[in-house]
This record gives sequence, C-alpha cells and structure tokens, in this order.
Amino acid sequence: MTLSALPVQSLPTALHDSAAAFNQQLQEKLSAEQLVCLENETFAASILKVCLCSRFVRDSWLRQPDLLPELLAGGDLLSALRRQHYSTELQTKTIAGEVELSKQLRLFRRREMVRIAWRDLAGWADLDETLADLSALAEACIARALDFHYQQACQRWGTPTLADSSPFNLVVLGMGKLGAYELNFSSDIDLIFAYAEDGALTEKKEISYGEFFTRICRSVVKALDEMTVDGFVFRTDTRLRPFGDSGPLLMSFDGMESYYQTQAREWERYAMIKARQVAGDVNTGQQLMAMIKPFVYRRYLDYGAFAELRALKFQIMQELKRKDKLENVKLGPGGIREVEFIGQAFQLIRGGQVPALQQREIQKVLQVLADMQLMAAADVTALINGYRFLRRVENHIQQYQDKQSHDLPHDPLQQQLLAYSLDFADWQSFKQALNAVRTRIHGIFAEVFSLNEQDSRQQQDCLLWAGDANDEQTLALLRDFGCQEPAALLTAVSDFKKSPAVKRLTRKGLGVVQRLLPQLLRQLPQVTNQQETLNRILSLFAAVTGRNVYLSLLTENPQALTQLLRLSAASPWICRYMAEYPILFDELLDVRTLYEPLQKSALSLDLQRLLDKIELNDSEQLLIALRQFKHQQLLRVAAADIMGVIPVMVVSDYLTWIAEAILEQVLNRAWQMLVGKHGYPPAATDDAKHFAIIGFGKLGGLELGYGSDLDLVFIYDYPNDHEPTTGSSPINCGQFYLRLAQKIRHILDTKMLAGVLYEVDLRLRPNGDSGLLISHLGYYEDYQLNHAWTWEHQALVRARFICGDSRLNSGFAAIRRRILCLPRDKQTLKTQVREMREKMRTALKRKQAGLFDLKQGKGGIADIEFIVQFGVLSQAALNPGLTEFTDNIRLMERLNQQGFLQTAETTLLTQAYCRYRDYGHHRILQDDNAIADSADFAKLSAAVYRLWQTFME
Repeated sequence: MTLSALPVQSLPTALHDSAAAFNQQLQEKLSAEQLVCLENETFAASILKVCLCSRFVRDSWLRQPDLLPELLAGGDLLSALRRQHYSTELQTKTIAGEVELSKQLRLFRRREMVRIAWRDLAGWADLDETLADLSALAEACIARALDFHYQQACQRWGTPTLADSSPFNLVVLGMGKLGAYELNFSSDIDLIFAYAEDGALTEKKEISYGEFFTRICRSVVKALDEMTVDGFVFRTDTRLRPFGDSGPLLMSFDGMESYYQTQAREWERYAMIKARQVAGDVNTGQQLMAMIKPFVYRRYLDYGAFAELRALKFQIMQELKRKDKLENVKLGPGGIREVEFIGQAFQLIRGGQVPALQQREIQKVLQVLADMQLMAAADVTALINGYRFLRRVENHIQQYQDKQSHDLPHDPLQQQLLAYSLDFADWQSFKQALNAVRTRIHGIFAEVFSLNEQDSRQQQDCLLWAGDANDEQTLALLRDFGCQEPAALLTAVSDFKKSPAVKRLTRKGLGVVQRLLPQLLRQLPQVTNQQETLNRILSLFAAVTGRNVYLSLLTENPQALTQLLRLSAASPWICRYMAEYPILFDELLDVRTLYEPLQKSALSLDLQRLLDKIELNDSEQLLIALRQFKHQQLLRVAAADIMGVIPVMVVSDYLTWIAEAILEQVLNRAWQMLVGKHGYPPAATDDAKHFAIIGFGKLGGLELGYGSDLDLVFIYDYPNDHEPTTGSSPINCGQFYLRLAQKIRHILDTKMLAGVLYEVDLRLRPNGDSGLLISHLGYYEDYQLNHAWTWEHQALVRARFICGDSRLNSGFAAIRRRILCLPRDKQTLKTQVREMREKMRTALKRKQAGLFDLKQGKGGIADIEFIVQFGVLSQAALNPGLTEFTDNIRLMERLNQQGFLQTAETTLLTQAYCRYRDYGHHRILQDDNAIADSADFAKLSAAVYRLWQTFME
C-alpha cells in the first residue's frame, strides 16, 4: 500500500481536505525504507483516523519519521502488554547525569504516549488497557527519577538507615487517578512524599534525613515537571500533601500520623481513598499505608461524609455555573467527577465495615455497590457504562494536542474529529449520546446527594434552630406544623442547645445538629405525646453527640428519623438502649428489616456469616461482633413488639431464638479456639463432641424477656478425663472440657463497651455455686437422683438441651424424664413446693401499697409456674408425656389432658400467664419494673390465687 492508497474516501467529507494535506506531509517526510511500514495492512488502515484525530501523534511522527516504523517493527505498537517492560527498560538505561536523565525520560514518555494514543484511537485497546498503560508509564518514570537522585544523594552524603540499621528510601504516594490506575492521557500527577524515621547523616557532611530527602524530592519533581526542548514528562502537583503549599514538601511518618489524626480536613479523606505507593521504599511504604487506612476508613458507619461531600460538590457547582464550564466532561453536570463522588461517598461511609469497598478503581467500587445491593443494579450499570464513555471522550480530547483539557471543542472541525474518533457519524449524534449519558448520571447523583438550592425550607430551618419560646414567628411556624404546646418544645430545644454535650461539639458536629433539630421538629406532629417524645430523643442525642456520625445518619435519612420518632414515642427503653449501643442507629435505615425479626434458621446463618469474617484468635472482635449482633436483633424484636407486629408469645420465641443462635456460635468458636491451642480430645474429632449446654428457666421454657439472664448448666460425657488431647500443647480431656465451659462463660459475660452479651446464672448446676463448673453426665444423674432438692427437680421441669453434641440431647432428655417421672408422695411434695414458694414470696415480693408485683405477687406469674411444676412432678409418673415440653403454656395443656387441671382452670391460668407476661414486656419497654396498679389485675390475680390455695394449701 502507498500513501496515495490510504482510504481517504472512507472518511467523513468534512475531513477529506485534512487527510489529503496530511498524506502530502507524510509523503515528503518518509523515506522509502520508512514507507515499508505501510505493508502492514492493519497499521495502514488506522493511519488516517489516528493522525487526523491526534495532532500530537501526527506532529510527533512528522518530527521523528522513524518513530512509528520502529514501534511497529519492534512489535510494541501491536502489543497490549507493553507496560510490563516499562520499568525494566528505564532502569537498565545508563544515565550519566541529570541532563541525560531529563532527556531520556522525555523521549521515552513521548514514544510511549504516541503508542498509547495510537492503540486507543485505532480501536486496538479498550479503556482499561489505556488507563493502565498511562498509569504504569507515570509510575515507571517516577521510580526511575527517584532511583537516580537517591543514588546521587547517597554518594554525596551517605545512606540513611532505620533504627535497625537497615537502609531506607523515601516513599512516594500517587494520588487521584494515578493511585487508582486510572490516569488520563494528559493528566498531571498528584504526589505526596514521606519518609519513615528522622535522623542525621554525619559521615561526609552533616545533613538531617529531612533535608536529605527534601533535596531528592525537589530533584524528582524537577526531572518530571520541568519544560525543556524535549517537552516534559508529567506535570507534577504536590499540593495534596499535609498543609498544602504552606507545608513542607515531605514529612516523616510521625508527622503525617499526627496531621491526619488531628488536623486533616474531610476532603483529604476523600483524596486519600485512591492513595497508593508508586515508588520508593516498599517495606516502610506498607507501614505508611497501614497508618493512613484508619484515617480514610472509619470503623463505624460514617454518614457525616455525605454532608462534607455535598459541601464540596456545591462549591464545584457554583464554579461551573459559568457557561464556559458546563461543557466540561470531568467537572460538569453528569460528568466523571459525579460518578467518582457517588462511589467514594459510599466508600467513606461504609468502607470501614465493608472491606470490599476498600479499593481504588471506581468501576470496581461501583460493582461492589451493586453486588451488595447498596445501589440498584440498573443504576450501577448506567454509571459504569457512562463512566467508560466519558473517560474515552476525555482521553480523545486530550490526545488531540496532548493538553490537559476536559472541555468539548468549539471549533467545528475539531468537533467532527472528536465525534469521528469515537465512531459517531457527526457531532450531533455524538452530542445526543453524550447528553443522554450525562443526564442519567446527574439524575443518579442528585438522588444520592439530594442536592437542593437554598429555598424557603432552609430559611425555616434557620428560624427553628435560632428561635426560642418568646419568638412569635417560630411559635407560629410550629403551630402550622401541628405541634402542641410549641413554647414548651422550644424551651426543651433551647435547654439542649445550652447543654454541655452540645457545647463540646466540633464545628462539623454542631452543623449536623443544626440541620437535624429542625427536621425533628417538622416530624414531631406525627406523634401524640410530643413533649415526652422530644425529651427522650434529645436525651438520646446528648448521649451520642461525641460521635456525631449517628446524628448525620438521621440528617441524611429522614425515613430513619421517622422510625426513631415512632419508636421513641412508644418506648423510652428504645432511646436508652440506643444511647448505650449507638451502632443500632443503622438499623433504622431499612424499614423492611426493622420490623421483621429473623427466624431461628436465618439468625444462625447471619451470625455464622458474620463470624466467618473474624480471625479464629481475634477474641476482641469476636466479643464485639456477638454483642452488636445481639443488640441489632433485640432492637428488631422490640420494634416489632412496640408496633404490635408480633404478639407476646412470639416475642419470647424470637428472644429465645436469638440466645440459642448466639450460644451455638459461642460454643463452636470456643471449641475451635481450644482445639487450635491444645488439639482434639482423641475420641472427639468433630465440633463440640461429648459436650452440651443445657438451658433452664426462661431460656429452657422458651420464655426469654428483654432483660433476661441465661440459666445454664454445662455437661459432658467424655469417657476418660485423664487422656491427653492431640495437639502440640496437650492437656487432659477433663481439663479441656472445663476450659471449654470457662471460655464460653467468658465470652458471654465479659463486660465491654458494647455491654455484656448475657448475664449467666450457673447456680442450677449440681451443688450450686460450690459445685464444679461442668458436670459429667453420669454424675449429673446421680446428683439428681440422690442429692438434689425438690426445688431443683422443679427447675428441671423447664430444662432442655440448647446446643452441643446431639447424643447428649438424648442422654439428658432420658435423665430428665427419669427424674421427673419418679414416684413422689403428693402431700410431701405439696408441702415442699408451698414452703419454697412462700420463702420466695417473702424474700422477693415488692411491698408497695396499691401495686401488684406481676412476678411475685399473690396470684402472679410465680404462683402459676409453681402450680405447673407441682402438677408435672406429681403426675409425670402416671403420664410420662408431661415431660415432653418445657414451656408453661403447653405444660398446662398437658396437665389439662391428664386431668390435673380442669378446662376452665387451664383457660384461666393461660390467660393470666399471657396477660402478665405481655404487660411485663411492655413495662420493660417503658423502662419500668414489672409492677402494675393492683386494681388493673385485682380480679384476675384473685382468681389465680384461689387456684393456688386449691392446689397447694
């Protein structure tokens, strides 16, 4: 093929003249030997498109006619993996001095930029290859410049060493698109320099490490950024460093840590998301990245980031209102920056708890949002496709002249060239596609950030924050909303604003509260007990102001504030519980799960998934995760209970299932920890063999309440206590099972900031507090047969296997059945049960005039439970079926079938038991004791007590 044969006629008519002129220039420049490259048809077919759409490529070829033939002959132009050789090629070049380094880097950069642009414009490389090539090129040039100047400095002053005497270099962080492997064609590069330790070199001429590395940094920036006759390598920006232009060019790790912990601004977290080491000392670089990570990714859900990002975006939008900026594909509406803002907002907010979000590439981040259902899949697809389209547009704009521009061209010829480079027939069809992409992106962005202009609502919010009980305008506004007694409400708000908790707030925290309180006052008319509810919520706010991220959550999610308002109006317990465990604020976000407690199987599965993410020996994280799981599930049950979604019997089921799921996982994790340290008992190669947890009381009877402790007994049946375990640090098997019980108890009742998982009561084990923590199954049966008191057999009525070795389930059930079915003298039994009940009544009853103790009062819950236990112990020998169940409701049904209870008696006791428990549950949710006005239950309690007298006196 010859130049005259290049396919000019295939071009849009508007480009024919430009193509002909280029052909003529190339004909004049290329020698016969250089024209041989046209024999490659793939290359030849791409020449006109590439060289018309990129003056940079065209001019580079015309100025250096050998450039393209060499790229083609060496195979580099057709290779998608050229970037793998950048570093090796640069590092092996012998360089005599700074001038030669400068020249070599610039020539290398031009060669590779021509290659990258050619492959992109010719359609041989996709976007990912182009961005990766550009990022790798910059990284290789930075590394070469640093290596050269570091060696020069070491020869002049000596080599810096760490405290352990090992030599070290500075660390170069690549920020922005360089850090994310997403560098665009004519981008500048944002760098931050740091070094591990302070010190001084004294061998040749004294110089501090800070000055030593600062000189290197200046030389590196000059090598990359300075414009020479050969051009530049990369425009280099160091303003993202601590303190910006006013700060030192580099800092020690200690200085950086102090800065990011105490003085860094929110936008610097945003910038640090993409930070990556691109050159320098690898070992100390890992330390630096580990140090920065907690600054970027908070361990809690950081909803305050939304406000900061919105403020930053608002500043940008104000700037872009200038007409000359609206056609900017990076910063304009629906541009590249908006896609990045969406992904990075989720990273800042959730990245600390979702490791999958802790990555730099925006496309991968967006995909995680879809995978985790944090954003709609269709929206994520639109964002990714739109981002890829815009990045190609951006690169093609910049490839035209190798200029850092993000604006669409105004010149008609350049418009046609840009459209043609992107495979559009004309400018109009390209603009139509571009506008559709940007409109969709901006719509999604507006949904995520809820951007609104200043309006009358904001003016009202200012009035609500600033007003007081004497301000008629504010009072009138509250009346319009539907607030009762607005003066009292404003007084409460005023007192809150003057409280020590608010006075301690940072400027950022105060801004959150200023936005939140007006929202709360607007929603307050949804409830009837407005003053009471406001006081409860303000107390909650005061408790969590030190961690204003939770208040930010409510500010950014009005629906969550609505749920808090509803729950707080119904229950002060909710506010107190959330004040103790603020992580529960996150549960308010999703109404679908807030009022739908999980079934037993789902609870177990969710908890298993949660714990699978925790290292086996990370005890602290295990204890925190278990407590957070319990708090979250308990809140769901309470919310559903308060709103009447589930009845009291089901409330107890859910609370019992939560405890069972937790006990199962605690046992499994404790077993794994001990096995990891000591090995298995030889006869127990599977999880938790020969061991079981038995539940008594409310846990055994499936009747747990919100504040219930767990009555537990640990049993085992290993055949040889003295046999050693199989691990490298063996202990005898008896000791192994004792330690297992101890570890379970430790996990359950260790006090932490997240609270106690469960208070554990082990006094129902043989010999009570003076007995061994764990009992062998054979000994347990002997104790129950020969040594146990009648009250211990009463407790056995509500005992059941919770978790562990399923064989022990059968073994314990058989022992329980045999004990309960023992023949007993009815009169003696009655006397013993009655005397125990009277002791309890005397010791535990709350003696307050006019009040009825639901648990211990005459005709209360305990009387019903003792009647049932007496019935089972006196009748089980006649009907072993009475031992099948452990909950009082079904036991009463069985006692009715046995004839011990008449149908009317069963109905009365069942109704009383359910009413007492229902009322008691809701008293707890009102932060009160299980005590009622005597008149409210006078008739019912009297009827129950008459039955007590009938059976027990």
